[in-house]
Amino acid sequence: MTRATTANFHQMVLEVEVTNGSGVYSKICGLTSRGINRQHNMQTSEVPDCDDESLPAAVERAVQSSEVTVSASGVWASQSHEILLDWWGAGQPKNIRIHHVNAAIGDTEYESGAAYLASINNAAERGTKVTAELDIQFDGIPTRTARTS
Repeated sequence: MTRATTANFHQMVLEVEVTNGSGVYSKICGLTSRGINRQHNMQTSEVPDCDDESLPAAVERAVQSSEVTVSASGVWASQSHEILLDWWGAGQPKNIRIHHVNAAIGDTEYESGAAYLASINNAAERGTKVTAELDIQFDGIPTRTARTS
């Protein structure tokens, strides 16, 4: 029996380029959950049978557009407080990347590109830490970079 090779939480990292164009990325501190959603937005067409129009039409599908979004949540960390508020306040994209630390050589190690911080939700409850939920949306499809070593 061969077991699947898996990755742990710390091996899928969300990083943001703090200073635009610097190429220096930093983890967003405090996150305890993060996910990436790759979605095709589909169109459907009903295609009739030309020989027997009494038959039900077949539904054919095509990809109309594609999008990639990132959701993340955790505690609101002071280390990322200003970075996140500035990013959201500017209403402009920042370069981000998802680092797949456990990627095999030749497989995608980074998914990177410009992204908007579409929303930040903070909550506080007596007796607990302030929490945060982030909705990040890539501006286009991120570039995939393979691991080389």
